[in-house]
Amino acid sequence: MSQGCVRMFWLPSFFLLLFLGILSCLCGGAAAEEAPRATWTANWIAHPSAPMREPGVFHFKKVIAFETVPERFVVHVSADNRFLLYVNGRRVGEGPARGDLMHWRYETFDLAPFFKPGRNVIAAAVWQFGIYAPVAQISDRLAFLMEGDSKAESMVNTDSSWDVEREEGHSFRRALSDGLWNYYAAGPGEQIDGTRYDWDWMREKSASGEWVKAVPALREVIFPQGSVAISASQGGDLRWWLAPDSLPAMEYREVSSGHVVRSDVTSAQSFPDAPSIIPANSDVKLLVDAGVVLCGYPELVVSGGRGARIQVVYTEALYDAKQQRGNRNDVDDRVALGVTDEFIPDGAEARAFMPLWWRTWRYLELRVHTADQPLTLKDLHSFYSAYPFREAGEFSASDPELAKIREISWRTAQVDAHETYMDTAYWEQLQYIGDTRIQALISYVVSGDDRLARQALRAFNDSRIPDGITQSRYPTNLVQLIPPFSLLYVSMLHDYWMYRPDAQFVRELLPGTRGVLAWFERQQRSDGFLGALPYWEFMDWVPGHDKFPSVDSEGRSALLTLVYVAALRDAATLEQSLGDSTLAAHYRQQAHLAAEAVYKLCWNPQVGMVADTPEQKGYSQQTNSFAVLTDVIPAKEQAAIMQKILAPNQPEMLHASYFFQFYVTRALDHAGIGDLYLSTLEPWRRMLALGLTTTPEYADPTRSDTHAWSAHPAYDLTTMIAGIRPAAPGFARVSIQPHLSGLWWVSASLPHPAGSIRTSYRQTGAGVKALIELPPGLTGTLDWKTSHYDLKPGKQELDLR
Repeated sequence: MSQGCVRMFWLPSFFLLLFLGILSCLCGGAAAEEAPRATWTANWIAHPSAPMREPGVFHFKKVIAFETVPERFVVHVSADNRFLLYVNGRRVGEGPARGDLMHWRYETFDLAPFFKPGRNVIAAAVWQFGIYAPVAQISDRLAFLMEGDSKAESMVNTDSSWDVEREEGHSFRRALSDGLWNYYAAGPGEQIDGTRYDWDWMREKSASGEWVKAVPALREVIFPQGSVAISASQGGDLRWWLAPDSLPAMEYREVSSGHVVRSDVTSAQSFPDAPSIIPANSDVKLLVDAGVVLCGYPELVVSGGRGARIQVVYTEALYDAKQQRGNRNDVDDRVALGVTDEFIPDGAEARAFMPLWWRTWRYLELRVHTADQPLTLKDLHSFYSAYPFREAGEFSASDPELAKIREISWRTAQVDAHETYMDTAYWEQLQYIGDTRIQALISYVVSGDDRLARQALRAFNDSRIPDGITQSRYPTNLVQLIPPFSLLYVSMLHDYWMYRPDAQFVRELLPGTRGVLAWFERQQRSDGFLGALPYWEFMDWVPGHDKFPSVDSEGRSALLTLVYVAALRDAATLEQSLGDSTLAAHYRQQAHLAAEAVYKLCWNPQVGMVADTPEQKGYSQQTNSFAVLTDVIPAKEQAAIMQKILAPNQPEMLHASYFFQFYVTRALDHAGIGDLYLSTLEPWRRMLALGLTTTPEYADPTRSDTHAWSAHPAYDLTTMIAGIRPAAPGFARVSIQPHLSGLWWVSASLPHPAGSIRTSYRQTGAGVKALIELPPGLTGTLDWKTSHYDLKPGKQELDLR
């Protein structure tokens, strides 16, 4: 272990360091990841004549035979854009996880459990979204790749022995109906025309379809090996540089579809528990409530009804006549608007319609138009799909609403986590730094799984433009630059360093933070402030303000400068332990210059707050929270400032959104008044009263009901109320600082690389009885008011006075 690692953990015990490092690897650290496949022999293949960059769905197929089924048959699979893989009609998996062309993912599967003696059909649905591609989808052209792991599996390598057809019965369409004008960046709606669809495509012999031999995907290349796959570690003259997907397979399990809450047909009230017959020549609507927002693959099974058309509308919530949402449980006078698929039955029995890409919904409306034949709605299945987080932490308290707030927050964090984190699983499906920093922290304290966070940190590092800063979101086919988010990326890497015993991973990404901060130093004025930043200076949504944060006539913003100060200090700590101590000293100097400038020009002693700009024309919770976090406001004044900005009668004060409340909470903790945290949860209590099952983007009227940046109570309740947080890098020590806020009892646990940290508190007449349990090898402290208690591994009871 390097000297840098020893310094990072600040522990006297080499053996504990080694133990934590091994545990980190077992929990998804670098040593547990699949080694990249260095040499490839299979070809990327495609259809010989179909357009390759236009929207389209294609089926690929190969038949292999065994006398005896092998015990192991491992293959590596990828596609552009996506694939769904089947063996003998059984679903094997999907992919590839999103990346960019220089980090194109491949998935690895063992097909042996799906084989049988005799002939076996390997089949894949592969599609190109084309102009309908979600913004998160990077692409070159339609292509498919499979390679066996060894010579024994090489019979499946993609080449001209594979057959391919273009599926004429499956197409893409604009996702949203006319009139719903909200920013939308996710994928298209789909149309499956059962009268044209090749229903037998997964069989060895298909009665329909026009199957031809596959050809190399790079038609323009004249060299025989021009379409042979290459590794990202080697690079070469090919679009896709392959790297293994470091993530586990996404969940795929059936869950309840809910029940019909409104229908034009009385007999449909029992659907989907029982079939429902829609008469001929009818127009019928059925509204199905799943009960909670979920992500997954809906499968509608129908019989008969040739000539019918079925539209399936997915929505997080129902809308009134003004396209606004009220109580999410209200149904009667509200309509379903949103992403829409269309299915056209061919009249046969038990036809199953399922889109290629998962959907997000609480309410699903079936709009059925039948022709001369009745249609039987036989069933509606819902297959939940998201990142396979497992809840390892717990929280409960004497106030039962807190557990409900945590529940909807954790559900949001799960729904918005797939092959990347996503700001919203419905509207955008993009991995933004602002949202993702919060999502990663939730992952650490609720599940203990850091693999998706590692993916995100790598992606943001890969997104950096030549000037040095990251893109605001990644992967993406549409560049967007929000420079302050690059600063949050630096702090997100610092978060990982504190929570996970994986110094080598942080050290690998540290050079990228230097490029980010070098870019900002070029924007720093001689007076210490950041000057006017190019691109989008976003930090929060503030109602009534098209531009926030405010800047003065010279482009100066106290908030942006303070976010820079926070990132410089985080980077200085990382450099001091893992990198360049001279650079760390330089960062501290730059931070000091900026912090002093803000205090000198923006502190107003008459108002008793830090103004948003040197012109001192406005004040905000956002700026003053960061002034506390960065100690621009002296420590002795911080509590009073936080109480002032949270006071109800501050008409000129700009208030933090749900997103920025995360930083307000950090400032409360920093100021030593964490007991005020519970009073800031009123917006989340209102969410419960409005029937929300996930957390929204902002207060109604909101666009999104499923927004990750407002899910931070799943993190805050454990770290603020129960008070559990790392006291040293790698979580090598724990600091417990509970803020019970008048609660009679609190019980919470947090997953740690060495086990589980468990806490419980109960008010007594004389004080608080605390029970703390630390995993083997972990020590720390508990701070309560003015008292300080040393903690050791195992269980301990404390009387807090």
